[in-house]
Amino acid sequence: MTKLSDTQALILSAAAQRPEHFALPLPESLRGGAAAKVVGAMIAKGFLQEVDADMRKGEPVWRETGDGHGVTLVATDAGLAAIGIETEDANPAPAGATDAPTDEPAPDTRTETEAAPKARTPREGTKQATLIAMLRAPDGATIEEIMAATGWQSHTVRGAMAGALKKKLGLEVTSEKVENRGRVYKLPAA
Repeated sequence: MTKLSDTQALILSAAAQRPEHFALPLPESLRGGAAAKVVGAMIAKGFLQEVDADMRKGEPVWRETGDGHGVTLVATDAGLAAIGIETEDANPAPAGATDAPTDEPAPDTRTETEAAPKARTPREGTKQATLIAMLRAPDGATIEEIMAATGWQSHTVRGAMAGALKKKLGLEVTSEKVENRGRVYKLPAA
């Protein structure tokens, strides 16, 4: 399941329960710039989309387009899937298909234009790149050694390993206690 913030999950859960999956109204606590930032991120990830609002039907309006029309926000199939809800349109059955189970695995329907999401890679010459290089060294690195090389404090080093390396880059950081050296952290060689 996709990693969502509590606010994003709340917006999508509410939209899933509304007719036509309208994401509006947003939670009361989400206003102004914060609302625009959260919604912008959700649109960029494909969880929400802007669609023309039928103001005559009283559909909620996210923003006005300036020509007497407005747009509203609707949860997409991807947004609903992110909270574990499969839509009927997500996997349409081909003509003549039956519901009978088969022993064949489902074919991979991803085309070359729909390649898997690219893993993030650090830029060269950054402190993060220095951290990765130190952790990939055969002897690994201690928190103190990384602090000396990057100028970071210990909590920043730990946060970078847990957040940037593990969560964002998907790297598996291991650690072991080494005599006369302390706890040593390592990454598998690239």
